[in-house]
Formats: sequence, C-alpha cells, structure tokens
Amino acid sequence: MKVSILDYAAKDEGMTAHDAFWATTELAQLADRLGYHRFWVAEHHNVPVLAVSAPEILMTHLAGRTERIRIGSGGVMLPNYSAYKVAEWFKMMEALYPGRIDAGIGNSPGGDKLVYQALNEGKTEKPDYQQQFKDLAGFLSDTLPKGHKYKSKRAAPIIETTPEMYLLAASQRNTGMAAEVGAGLVYAHFIRPDENTGVEAARSYREQFQPSKLSDKPHVIVAVFVVVGETEEEAEEMAQAFDLWYLSSGSRKRAAYYMPTPEKARQVDYSDEEKELIRENRKKVLIGDAASVKQQLEELQARYNADELLIVPNVYSIEKRKQAIRLLADEMELD
Repeated sequence: MKVSILDYAAKDEGMTAHDAFWATTELAQLADRLGYHRFWVAEHHNVPVLAVSAPEILMTHLAGRTERIRIGSGGVMLPNYSAYKVAEWFKMMEALYPGRIDAGIGNSPGGDKLVYQALNEGKTEKPDYQQQFKDLAGFLSDTLPKGHKYKSKRAAPIIETTPEMYLLAASQRNTGMAAEVGAGLVYAHFIRPDENTGVEAARSYREQFQPSKLSDKPHVIVAVFVVVGETEEEAEEMAQAFDLWYLSSGSRKRAAYYMPTPEKARQVDYSDEEKELIRENRKKVLIGDAASVKQQLEELQARYNADELLIVPNVYSIEKRKQAIRLLADEMELD
C-alpha cells in the first residue's frame, strides 16, 4: 500500500512562518528517506496557525531539497486563479524536477468570503470550475480539444513529461470530471468521513474513468488525519491537543495562532456544544500507536478500495510530527 503525507506547515508555539517552512522542509526530507510516496502541501489564506498561502512556491523549495519523493499540492484552489497560469506553475516545476510533480486541485476558497473576494478582486463573474478543471487538464497535457478558443496556445515551458493531476473532493459532485479527463481522485475523509458518500464517490469515479495522457488508469487516494503516539496513552494526549486545534479552526472564540499543546488542551473548559463537535470531529482522525493506526489505515483502504492513503499528521510540535511519520513508516515497513 502506498502511503503519502499532506502537511499544513503549522506553526508551533513561538514559531515564525520562516520557522514553519523549514520545519516542513525537515519533515519532507524525513518522509523522503522513510519511503513515503508523496509529500503535499496545502493552500490556506488568513489562517494564522497555518503558514502556506502559495503551495506552488513551497513545492519548488521542497522538490529542490528532496531526492525521490513526489511533491504536490493538496491543493491549489483553482477558482482563485487562471487555469493557464496554474498550468504554467506546474509545468515549470515539472521541467525542473521531471517525474516528481503532482497538481492536486480543489475548489474551496482557502479562506472566508472576504478572503475569496480579495483573491478575486476585479473579476466580474464566478469562474466555471468544471470548465477551468478541464482547461487545466488540457494545458498540462497539451490536449485541448479541437475548436477550443485557446487551442493554438500552449502553456510554457514545452516539456516532455506531464505532471500528475488530481481532483480533491469531499463529495461525489465533481468526481465525474476527474474521470472524464483521466485525472486521479483524492477523497477527503478528513473533511467528510461519511463512508457511504466516499465509497460511492470512488466507485462512480472508477466506473466513469477515461484513459488520457494524464493517466491510463484510475487512481483513488483517501486522505485522513492521523495522530500516532509511541503508546496509546501518548496518542490520546496528543489527540486532545488535536481536538482543540480542530475546534479552533472553525471558531472565532478559540481562534489559534499556534498549534496547541496537550497542556493547554487540558486547561480548556468546553461547552456542551463544543464537546459534541469534538465527538463528531473524532470521526475524521485515526488515533493510536503505530500498530493501531496501521490497522485502521488498512481497514480504511479496504472500505474505499483505495490505491493509496494520504495521511495528515497535523499534531502539535514538529518533533511529534516527525515521530508520527517515523513510527508509522517502521510499522508499515515502507521503503
């Protein structure tokens, strides 16, 4: 089973954005040595605890400081940009690091409504995401259809290889367009852990898949939060800090500038409503020692019939994130 990593470049207590980016660099280098298949970085805007607003820049940095591992975005939020320009970003990276670049594409704004407005200042209408996605696939693979208004234009540079392309989804709604262009599918179990929805999205995608220059066969990746400790007890302590972070990510009352520690989490007096939210959020994360999390990952892979798993080890402390991926790699015997 292929296992990959999605990292948020989170800021630990006292970290600057500079520190967070170099911590992510260390994590990517460790993942490279341990045998993980991919290392992806996310796009968030005006979220102080998460440092990455331009994944394409951090990707280029990471690709230059790793050797084997594929580097990608999880993801670039396409409605904020031109499909042509996004294609140029990824073709530039692919030219520099052939065979190692992934274009993970999403349609979330990556921030709140005002952030979306700021990112799209001057646009007179909302982009057609499905058309943008198809255009991006065409620009990346130089396969725009006959009659397309940009058919005579190629995204630069002209290269021999093609970045891998993936649709990020949390429902079945857009999976058909990934299948239509021959892109891969990443289902966000860590956003919507309703397995009926996810399993149906993966099944529908596989049934509709059409081979293309992007890929000759369907590829399903399932993404999930993980909290891995040396013991079950340590994992639960770390999970309580995760609970507070995840709760704060959607709350003005508890908005955080740094990843909370277990010590801070123990001091919090949650309301009944917050306790219920925490119980619901626990469905999005796999918690335990390495053996337990491995078993849970294998069960998740079997339920989705996934080709690959994308873990999100967004726990406090870069040292704990390193520990988590090291423990899991050893248990799963990655190479």
